[in-house]
Amino acid sequence: MKASRMQVCLILLWTTHSVQPNTPQAARVQVFPPVNFTLTVSALAQVLLHWEPNPAQDQKNDTIRYDVKILSPVPEEYDTRKTHSVRTVALHDGFSARVRTLLLHNDLQMRSEWVQENLPPLPGAPETSITNLSCVTHLTVSGTVSLHCSWLPGPGAPQDTEYFLFYRYKNHTEECPHYAKDKWARNSGCSFPGTHIDPQEVDDLVIHINGSSKRAAIKPFQQLFNPNAIEKVNVPRNITVSLEENHLLATWEKPISLFHEECFEYEFYLENLKSGNKQILKLSSNKFRLRIDVTSRYSIQIRANHHTWCMRGLWSDWSEVIYVGQNKLDNSVAWILAVLCVSTSCTFLLVALICKINHVWSKLFPPIPTPSNKFPDPFPVDYEPQAAPAPSSHLTGVCFPEGPDLHQRHGDRVQQLG
Repeated sequence: MKASRMQVCLILLWTTHSVQPNTPQAARVQVFPPVNFTLTVSALAQVLLHWEPNPAQDQKNDTIRYDVKILSPVPEEYDTRKTHSVRTVALHDGFSARVRTLLLHNDLQMRSEWVQENLPPLPGAPETSITNLSCVTHLTVSGTVSLHCSWLPGPGAPQDTEYFLFYRYKNHTEECPHYAKDKWARNSGCSFPGTHIDPQEVDDLVIHINGSSKRAAIKPFQQLFNPNAIEKVNVPRNITVSLEENHLLATWEKPISLFHEECFEYEFYLENLKSGNKQILKLSSNKFRLRIDVTSRYSIQIRANHHTWCMRGLWSDWSEVIYVGQNKLDNSVAWILAVLCVSTSCTFLLVALICKINHVWSKLFPPIPTPSNKFPDPFPVDYEPQAAPAPSSHLTGVCFPEGPDLHQRHGDRVQQLG
């Protein structure tokens, strides 16, 4: 225990001796802070830190470096021999940094006081900046990189607010050429069919969105993206699926990308359409072999992404559905039902034809007679006198009207009846 305490005391004593300039050896050496420290916005979300050595600093046989500390928005600390530094960082909430001199004198490192500068936040009313910014890059077949972004209006932004998007990659800055609108006809999305983003390099992508309104000052918003981290991977190509006895074989090619084949992983979606079972298999190669039920029919889809060691992106869309195999039991049932339907239809048509030829329908279903009217019309429209009854064959007497012609004709008729 005493030995451990002694070691700790020695370490603390050595540290104090190495960093303090007030030792007898360093008593005659002074360390002065840098002068003319400035912060300059040189591009979208880019700030230039610049300073000059203190002219009172004696540099004979001494090594001078500078300790730089970024206080906000993202804390960072580093040292450099140069008298300038460039940082890419979102500046809408301001920027703050400090710098000091580091002097290496006779194996002793001494430090000056800090010098600090600040950049104020970008002007604008609170809660008027856009929210929920989301961006996606996509490598096209021609090798260029497209960019698509979407956002929501700030909760404090007036309804007449219009937003405008700019992107910067290295030294190139460009405004959005194609905006998407929300239901209030405000810009809520942006598409660049082609950009200056180099898919073979890793550099920050800066998105800057400002706005305008007649009712309030709209505060700008900036955000940095790694293009590879927001790349939506392309769909795997040339997918081939086949059956070999009771095994399913699948092969495909890697998506259109500058990454090597080893940088990709895949998800294999398999659904048994007969049983309804679904499964997603994770694969590291572009070949797959699986034992299956040969009496079932399957649907297959594949998608891709980068491995974590190759800068993970966004999963691609699923490939188009590929079907393989057949439901044998279902097919036999369908065949039987089809045969039954056809047989029933043919039988019905045949019976109908025979019945028509033999007039069976008229015999089975005779026409229904029209019922007689047992109640005479009390108000006839046309009245016809009732015809006289026919003369009987047994007559006891007949009366004839006067007239010789009528008498003759009726006399003849009486003789015929007699």
